[in-house]
Amino acid sequence: MTPAARLSAAIEVLADLAARRRPVAECLKEWGLKHRFAGSGDRAAIAGLVYDTLRRRASAAYVMGSDEPRALVLGMLAVVRGLDLDAITRLADGARFAPAALSADESARLAAPDLSSAAPWVKGDYPQWLDPYLSAVFGDERTEEGRALASRAPLDLRVNSLAGTREAVLEDLAHHAPVPGSWSPLALRIALDAEGKAPPLVAEPAFLKGLVEVQDEGSQIAAILAAPVPGSQVLDLCAGAGGKTLELAALMDNKGQIYAHDSDIRRLKPIHERLQRAHVRNVQVRAPRGTADVLGDLEGHMDLVLVDAPCTGTGTWRRNPDAKWRVRPGALAERTADQAKILADAARFVRPGGRLAYITCSLLDTENGAQIRGFLERHGDFAVVPPAEAVLALGARGLDLRAAALESPEGLLMTPRRTGTDGFFVSVLTRTA
Repeated sequence: MTPAARLSAAIEVLADLAARRRPVAECLKEWGLKHRFAGSGDRAAIAGLVYDTLRRRASAAYVMGSDEPRALVLGMLAVVRGLDLDAITRLADGARFAPAALSADESARLAAPDLSSAAPWVKGDYPQWLDPYLSAVFGDERTEEGRALASRAPLDLRVNSLAGTREAVLEDLAHHAPVPGSWSPLALRIALDAEGKAPPLVAEPAFLKGLVEVQDEGSQIAAILAAPVPGSQVLDLCAGAGGKTLELAALMDNKGQIYAHDSDIRRLKPIHERLQRAHVRNVQVRAPRGTADVLGDLEGHMDLVLVDAPCTGTGTWRRNPDAKWRVRPGALAERTADQAKILADAARFVRPGGRLAYITCSLLDTENGAQIRGFLERHGDFAVVPPAEAVLALGARGLDLRAAALESPEGLLMTPRRTGTDGFFVSVLTRTA
């Protein structure tokens, strides 16, 4: 396919997305099935165009004065990819398979794209209704934080210390030019190609042998700050597919016992194969069974309870740019109610002197600090571990992380702009009695 034909395809996918309001991955998959002549390189390039458009949808619409799919893609070429009017005109020239030729208005707008007078949510490319929430956390820096969230995310890997060392994995994956992470001693980072495509890691021997897992460095840090101790008893209450469960097992050197649970048995499905591939031996999966309390025997006995809480996912917009335009106020209210219930449930499992680690991939105080403040009001036998103390789990790097992240009395907030990671909030509490 020509670059112009790929552009037309991206416009078609975005039109489908607008019409049927479903996840963009589904739209891209369906387009590929209907257009089997498109090779893998074509599909990757089209996906890159679509995702880049979604990342900067608000600013592209502002420049073009329209939020129609064609306008968004053309605006993205100027705002994101930095193409000048001549370059865009050559792509949209009305030739076979190319988008229709530019109108006079489109040409005028693309000749001088200007966001200087745009509102903060336009410059930051996030939904307008979230502006008060982001302003409460970041103030005048919310535009810059939003722009960082609108960038492409790198591919982050976690070295599985149960199977090898970071040095060995660096050698095994040298053809992908990985570099050590900035904060986590387990992290490696691989840059994406020009189209934003990640290498097929799941086909690598290092992955198949369990030497590495795909995991954002911020997620790795969250598990490290929870400070699981080898030989201890740990409950991963919202384990999902098991990403943090695997890391906890490695941090504990397969010693002690980890109980992996999730309220939705479907989310737990991948964990069994992942545990085997990662050489993990100290995890017991406790899947839900109707109304039975499958965790009742753990009450009051856990040294650590980890709550990777369901949230709006505002911190993961780099990886899920369509999600930020689909999130609604009702979803935020639903998530905060869920979080409060989960925290209350988690408290019953923590032994006196034990820890409770609360983690979200959200940037919103409503889901982060406010949840902890509300929890402490209802549970006077818990106290926050000061962030200055919690970061010591990372060693010397913890001090640098504390300086880079946004600190509050309740915990630490990592963001793409501040720490180069996805957005993660981490609060560690202890049960005092």
